[in-house]
Amino acid sequence: MENKAKTSKDYYSIDLMHIARSIIHRLWIIILAAVLAAAAGFSYSTFVLKPVYGAQVLLYVNNSSINFGNTSFDISASDIQASLSLVNTYSVLLKNRTTLERVKENAGVDYTVAELASMIQTGSVNETEVMRVVVTCGNPHEAAKIANSIAEVLPVRVSEIIDGASMVVVDRAVPVTSKIGPSVSRYTFLGLIIGALVTVIIIAIRAIMDDTIYNEDYVLENYDYPILAKVPNLLETHHGSGYGYYHKSNPEPKE
Repeated sequence: MENKAKTSKDYYSIDLMHIARSIIHRLWIIILAAVLAAAAGFSYSTFVLKPVYGAQVLLYVNNSSINFGNTSFDISASDIQASLSLVNTYSVLLKNRTTLERVKENAGVDYTVAELASMIQTGSVNETEVMRVVVTCGNPHEAAKIANSIAEVLPVRVSEIIDGASMVVVDRAVPVTSKIGPSVSRYTFLGLIIGALVTVIIIAIRAIMDDTIYNEDYVLENYDYPILAKVPNLLETHHGSGYGYYHKSNPEPKE
């Protein structure tokens, strides 16, 4: 009868229980890393990042010639839809170089055209004909000044380009001293999650790459070799067994 030598398995198995035990045993490291990362996120958002303030103006987009008094008027659905479309058009006109240069000159601020464009956000208010222009800046008074300058420059600019279109200022900007960013709670929470997640990944990778044999069960589960003997731990004394190291409890008396 031919005896075939048993060899180890030709694939690499991942012991999920070993990974879970490694994570649980090092849970204090995960908690510590998460707390430190959260503290780093809190410190970064509080002491490093500059606060950002916002100011907004509301502009009504008019696409019809409306007369008051004895003359009656009617606004059709197509006129309203056209006004909604003009909100996007006006947003493009606002962020072009010529308009921003006029806004910059009118407000008396020292920003480049690219910086000014990145500070401006536009959109329709609840899909109505009212256009919202929000300016974010590190100074609340400067943000309000730029927003009010837009309210003065943009209607004139629009009337120069689009015939029959006009804009009316609904609400001017006022300085708001409460900052809109950065969010300290958001950065703290992100730091907490990232710190814990990165630590868990590192512990899991170390557990997967750990090829240390801790007991006979590991050999039986991963190899086909039988266990013939077990080497005892000679650094521990086992009373009542044959394992252990020799300990001279009663030293020989001196002469």
